[in-house]
Amino acid sequence: MKATVILIVLLAMSIVLGSGLYTVSETEQVVITQFGKPVGEPVKTAGLHWKTPFIQAVNRIDKRVLEWDGASTPMTTKDKVIVVVDVFGRWEIADPLVFFRQLTDERRALSRLDDILASETRIVIAKHDFIEAVRTTKDRKAVRDVDNSSSVGSTPSSADARIGVLPPINFGRVELEAEVLRNAIPKVEGYGIKLLDVRFKRIDYDPSVSQSIHLRMISEREQIAKLHRAEGEGAAATINGERERDLATIESEAYRKVQELEGTADAKATEIYAKAYNQTPEAAQLFEFLKTMETYKKLITSDTTMIFTTDSELFRYLKSSNPQAKPATGSSVEFTPLNKLPTLLEVGR
Repeated sequence: MKATVILIVLLAMSIVLGSGLYTVSETEQVVITQFGKPVGEPVKTAGLHWKTPFIQAVNRIDKRVLEWDGASTPMTTKDKVIVVVDVFGRWEIADPLVFFRQLTDERRALSRLDDILASETRIVIAKHDFIEAVRTTKDRKAVRDVDNSSSVGSTPSSADARIGVLPPINFGRVELEAEVLRNAIPKVEGYGIKLLDVRFKRIDYDPSVSQSIHLRMISEREQIAKLHRAEGEGAAATINGERERDLATIESEAYRKVQELEGTADAKATEIYAKAYNQTPEAAQLFEFLKTMETYKKLITSDTTMIFTTDSELFRYLKSSNPQAKPATGSSVEFTPLNKLPTLLEVGR
C-alpha cells in the first residue's frame, strides 16, 4: 500500500514538473501567459526555466533575423511611368511582449509589414522619376552613347546631342530604399518589430506599356547608330581628302623632280653634242642636218600635208640637200604632199 502511494506521489510530481519546467533555445524568446494574458517579463536567456504548472502557457517567439518578401505590385512614378516593383526586407522582433500583445504571431506580423512597406514604397516611387529607381546612386557615371567631344568634323546638332543622354540623377535607388526604410521604421516600432533593411528586388515596366517602351528604345538605338555612321562617313571623307591631297603633292613633287632630271640630262647631252660637233665646221653642219632630220621625223607622217613659204628655213632641206643653198626670195607658197618628197628624208633615219 505504501509503495502504491509513493508511486502515485512520484507520478504526480513528474506531471507537475513536466508542466512547470520548460527550455528556451538560443534562437528563441518566450512570453509566459496566464489565462491568455502575458505575465512577467519575456524570457530571453537560453536554458531551463520554471513556470506555474497548468495555469501558465509558454509562447515561443523567434529572435533571429526574419525575412519579409513583398508581392510584385504595379506603381506609378513621378514621370507617369507604370512599373512593377518587387521589394524584400529583413526584420526582427525587438520587444516580444509588445509583439505578442499586438500581433501574437509571425503570420499577422508579415501581413502588417505587407501593408506598411507596400504603402511606403508606393509613396516613395510616386515622388521620384523612373530613372531614380533604376540607377544605383547619383554619383555613378553612366556610359554615354554619344560623346560630343569625340565627334569628327562638325559639331552635332542639339537634337543629335540629346540622343542617348541620360537625365541627371538627384537621388538614386539606394537613397530611395533608405527613404522607404526611414519612413517605415516608426510605424512598425509600435508592434515590437525592428525593421533592419528594405531593398528593391526588381523593378520592371508594366506589361501593358513594355511593348511601346521597347519600340521607343529600338528607335533611339537606331538614331544613335545613324549618328555614329554619319560621323564615320565624315571621318572617312576627311581621310580620303587628305589622302588625295597628299597623293597630288607627291605626284607634283615627283613630276617636278623628273622634269629637273630630264632638263639636267638634256643640258648634259647638249653639252656633249656641242663638244662633239663644234670641233669642225663639217661636224657642225652634220649636227644641224641630223637635228633637222629628227624634226622632220617628228613632224611629218605619210598622210600629212605641210604648207611652207619658199624662204622657210625648215623647207630648206626639202628643196636641196646642199646646206649652202640660199632659199629663193619671194612670197609664193608651195603645197608639197609629203608622200612625194625626195628620198632625202631617208638620210636622217
